[in-house]
Amino acid sequence: GSNSFIPGFEDQLVGVKAGEEKVVTVTFPAEYGASHLAGQEATFDVTVKEVAAPGELVMDDEFAKTYGLESLDKLKDAVRANMQTELDGAARGKMKRSLLDQLDKRYTFELPASLVEQEFNGVWQSVLSEQQRSGKSFADENTTEEAARAEYRSIAERRVRLGLLLSEIRQGNGVEVSAQEMNMLVQQAAQQYKPEDRQKFVQYLQENPMAAAQLRAPLFEDKVVDFLFDKASVTEKTVTKEELEAAIEAEPDAKPAAKKKST
Repeated sequence: GSNSFIPGFEDQLVGVKAGEEKVVTVTFPAEYGASHLAGQEATFDVTVKEVAAPGELVMDDEFAKTYGLESLDKLKDAVRANMQTELDGAARGKMKRSLLDQLDKRYTFELPASLVEQEFNGVWQSVLSEQQRSGKSFADENTTEEAARAEYRSIAERRVRLGLLLSEIRQGNGVEVSAQEMNMLVQQAAQQYKPEDRQKFVQYLQENPMAAAQLRAPLFEDKVVDFLFDKASVTEKTVTKEELEAAIEAEPDAKPAAKKKST
């Protein structure tokens, strides 16, 4: 009933019983990943092994133990902590966006053309790759290539401007990433690799300062943002989860490719 398979497949299984056989006829979507099947009609010989329905969920200590926790109270505490972490992250993200918006409005200076071009090319390639993946065009987004280029160039200019500004603030105020913080960052990044490849990743960073700098850059940005938060006059406001989500949703729409960096 999740409709996660080929459209129409699950609908034809409504009412079947265990032990029954049925031929299901469907048509693969035109945008199906396997091009030789896209748009083609296919039949599936289905044998129903079992028909099951979800039972009543009992929230008790035994249920909590299925998640590795000793009691229902511990599970509630864990869920509450996870929700708080998510909300704190969302609130910080909104504060950071507001801060960067203010910096972007307040400071204007001539930008190095080469940096803007480099940033734009990276953003534009992401846009084209996303279009190729999704099969959508500029017209599908109610825009033109020319208008999209202008919009993404503006995004590139913002990124370069804020990047240079945050770098200047960092250097002028001695904001640094400690060796311990960098080591923790490297270890976290290494977890995405297989155990046998993690040491190779660490060695690669040690031998390639530019790669290490790219890994360190988001942490530098967050530390500068924290430094500015400490200097800023911040007014706290208590809101509900729904109000916070609505405020974030109301922010100017960001293009998918523009979400690569917070700036």
